[in-house]
Amino acid sequence: MRAELLMSSPVAGWGRIDVERLGGLAGYGMPGSRIRSRGHILAKDLSPTDQSTLRSLFVEPADAPAWVRDGFRYHLTRQSDCGPQTVIASEATVPDSIRECVRDEIIPDGAPSLT
Repeated sequence: MRAELLMSSPVAGWGRIDVERLGGLAGYGMPGSRIRSRGHILAKDLSPTDQSTLRSLFVEPADAPAWVRDGFRYHLTRQSDCGPQTVIASEATVPDSIRECVRDEIIPDGAPSLT
């Protein structure tokens, strides 16, 4: 049965994917930034192609991408039966459906920064 689950979904057993976007022209999420960009999506709600891409990012993580001037990096944290796991991915490797779940928010004065 477990083999059937893996065959039917590359992200079987995965739950929520927390997404944080860092960098860009405004320095989103960086120390001193007043803007943070984050969101979440359920792995099961992704298309089969996006599930495969996401699985590849976690199973075969590339080295942390170098900073690209005005480019974004994504911290992806999966919640699964094995606990949380985070990878860092360049904007080019993250599927559109995951990038689109991110929302920008202004950090009020005096609020603690997450970074």
